[in-house]
Amino acid sequence: MSKPLVAIVGRPNVGKSMLFNKLVGKRLSIVEDTPGVTRDRLYAECEWCGHKFDIVDTGGIEPTTDNEILMFMREQANIAISAADVIILVTDVRTGVTAADKDVANMLLRSRKPTVLAVNKMDSTGRVDPAIYEFYELGMGDPIAVSAVHGHGTGDLLDECVKYFPEDNDEDEEDDRIKVAVIGKPNVGKSSLINHILGEKRVIVSNMAGTTRDAVDSEIDNKFGKYVFIDTAGIRRKSKVDERVEKFSVMRAQMAIERADVCLIMIDAREGVTEQDTKIAGLAHEAGKASIIVVNKWDLIEKETGTLEKMRKEVMRDLSFMSYAPVLFISAVTGQRTDRIFELVNFVNDQSNMRITTGMLNNVLADAQARVQPPTDKGRRLKVYYMTQTGIKPPNFVIFCNSKELFHFSYQRYIENQIRAVFGLEGTPIRLVIRQKGDKE
Repeated sequence: MSKPLVAIVGRPNVGKSMLFNKLVGKRLSIVEDTPGVTRDRLYAECEWCGHKFDIVDTGGIEPTTDNEILMFMREQANIAISAADVIILVTDVRTGVTAADKDVANMLLRSRKPTVLAVNKMDSTGRVDPAIYEFYELGMGDPIAVSAVHGHGTGDLLDECVKYFPEDNDEDEEDDRIKVAVIGKPNVGKSSLINHILGEKRVIVSNMAGTTRDAVDSEIDNKFGKYVFIDTAGIRRKSKVDERVEKFSVMRAQMAIERADVCLIMIDAREGVTEQDTKIAGLAHEAGKASIIVVNKWDLIEKETGTLEKMRKEVMRDLSFMSYAPVLFISAVTGQRTDRIFELVNFVNDQSNMRITTGMLNNVLADAQARVQPPTDKGRRLKVYYMTQTGIKPPNFVIFCNSKELFHFSYQRYIENQIRAVFGLEGTPIRLVIRQKGDKE
């Protein structure tokens, strides 16, 4: 059975993200004293008193607004409310009950979902601030005094939430989901692709660059397998990252790459590979992640014979350090070729997890040396003794030789190409570690 879901909701700037981070125990949600910082739903796993559950942070609900982003945030919060088993309504003791609090409370009462009322910023210990009693007028039952900053009251809050969990949800489920990070510069269609895949407005989509700020996880099961798609904030050039919030977003995207199994590097077909695309692809390459280069907005390109192959060659030329990565041309809007993404994700993930026996590797190594003699320098010849695989994701190989200095980069590249020629390893980088050994074996 799926884990219970707890949604944290409330008007902007009452401390929802701070409370989320405190409950999760990590700084997952961006916390900034600016209304509207959390825009999408942000998920994490929690455990309390033996109960495992998911918790979701939402953008602040502005019940009546004409602002486009705030309207999106309200829509996202409504989706979280409809999916949740329990809702935590966060309010602020310093401002007291506001008209917006009443509107949000009425929205939750209409949803008929179990709701726990948290009165935040009760930072002093000992005597309860009598201002808390004002919150009874929201009609949400007994308010629980919490301090998201210090953690006071969070245990009582979770105790109350657990009471509403459905029964028999304590099963341990081992999920072999492939984690897929969708990365790229702003406005290349990352969120549109995930929305098309999920078939719902799971992520805010807007033509305003920088709409997605948090890395957002979306689980999906289909005929191809089980996946977690991580939508990330578009990574801008550092010179354009002015706001502190934007800097957090770049860090969050890099963290998403780190925890992903596969990276989809999205490129705008109309612009081709830009300098920024090269830097973003480099992040995935340096992290050793299996990758697929996804050229989006292909439906907007005027085509003639050979257009696709010409574009493929240009992409591979500009991303020559990722010559191992397959290139897929799609349209996130029309859905053109989006099903191929799952097949390729499975394929490159398998390649990244491939293990090769030491015997087979050394057969390839002996054959490679017979074809091309190891280099020499001032009468000394490189001697390559043997090779073994030491890890996966990406495949790591250690080569033992008589001299690291003689093992030129060009010969390392040659050995890597021979390994790829025999075993494939498409879509994944390879790590070669050269270790020096004495001349006598």
